[in-house]
Amino acid sequence: MDDPIFKVKDTSFSYDGTPILKQVSCDFHKGVFYGILGPNGCGKTTFLDVMAGYSHPDAGCIYFSGKTLKKRSKTFLAQHIALVAQNYYINFPYTVEDVVMMGRYPHIPRFASPSELDYEIVTAAMEITGVLPFKKQYVTELSGGERQRTVFARGIAQDTGVLLLDEATSNLDINYTIHLLDRIKNRVKEKALTVISVFQDINLAAIYCDEMVFMDQGTIVAAGATDEMMDEILIEKVFKVKSEIRFEPFYQARQALFRTGSEQ
Repeated sequence: MDDPIFKVKDTSFSYDGTPILKQVSCDFHKGVFYGILGPNGCGKTTFLDVMAGYSHPDAGCIYFSGKTLKKRSKTFLAQHIALVAQNYYINFPYTVEDVVMMGRYPHIPRFASPSELDYEIVTAAMEITGVLPFKKQYVTELSGGERQRTVFARGIAQDTGVLLLDEATSNLDINYTIHLLDRIKNRVKEKALTVISVFQDINLAAIYCDEMVFMDQGTIVAAGATDEMMDEILIEKVFKVKSEIRFEPFYQARQALFRTGSEQ
């Protein structure tokens, strides 16, 4: 296998003295769709923030394309890594097109105006996410799902080799969730895009992810191929819930059936 595009080595991070990540180590390779899963508060979002370079670890090191994040400029990272957050608040009356164009800023020379190519990429991103019909509307006037799709479009327009998704489809209806994950999965296959996505829905992750990383209490409990991670004993260990794993031919993927109530 090729050298990892991300190499996370013994990385720790604390917030106000509270440990969030504890000596996390994991490799991520080019052209793979990864799912990050675990209980609420286990450090999933912080893990993505640290890999994006938004937060700096207290200890350990993160390598991106062979060099530590500290040795990469902010512009370089923005040209190569896009992060789509679940909760991104926009309080100013920017139009949808303005927000999506922000994804092109790392590629536009200082003091220059967006090129025709930039507008083409932005239009294509809006079309993919279904926000093109209201590109001139202010984002403050949109529904929560429409704003989330706008932020997703901005991440697509950034046109990076790595896409970090922090529960990026959790506010969307099932139609757009499937549509967007299908499009992203195709880019993984066709353009060797690396996707590292936080999921709450383990069955949805099992359909789209090539590999899974399970986290709990700031550490990585297990990581590997999705079929191997869809394991009843492992799921109970991480999520404290009993399940039965079955192969679902319709999805061509293993799925978890969870026991409820007195069956636990």
